[in-house]
Amino acid sequence: MPARGVLYVHSAPSALCPHIEWAVGGVLGAAVNPSWTPQPAQAGTHRAELSWTGDVGAAARMVSALRGWDHLRFEVTEDATTGGEGARYSSTPSLGVFHAVTGVHGDILIPEDRLKAAVVKSALGETTLELEVDKLLGKPWDDELETFRHAGEGAPVRWLHQVV
Repeated sequence: MPARGVLYVHSAPSALCPHIEWAVGGVLGAAVNPSWTPQPAQAGTHRAELSWTGDVGAAARMVSALRGWDHLRFEVTEDATTGGEGARYSSTPSLGVFHAVTGVHGDILIPEDRLKAAVVKSALGETTLELEVDKLLGKPWDDELETFRHAGEGAPVRWLHQVV
């Protein structure tokens, strides 16, 4: 069963757009041609959304192909399949890559050992539990990307599939 998901490029310099298409097409094994629109939150950048279908793990390979490019902000999701959980990745120039495992309804699933580590760090006074849970949920990435997501609200909405 193939995997499916969405690539959201929130902001990319114009010169980087064809390189993104090439990298993602290489991962998916087919040329991609997303519709690029200007990103009002940052002059000189563009945004795009791409629904994709590919092998399980394609989202991780996309992130590997795109990570580290200066001034690129993006997110990739991979829906859960009958054989396993899904994934959510977020990337910003200042924070790097965030990864979370997601369930069939898109909820972030936090492994038990990561929760225990957060509780221990909090108990030792290194941080607060609230801050650690925020990190586990990707809040710093959401906070940084929110402006770019909001700026794209005029983008067309595509319903990919219906969740029952």
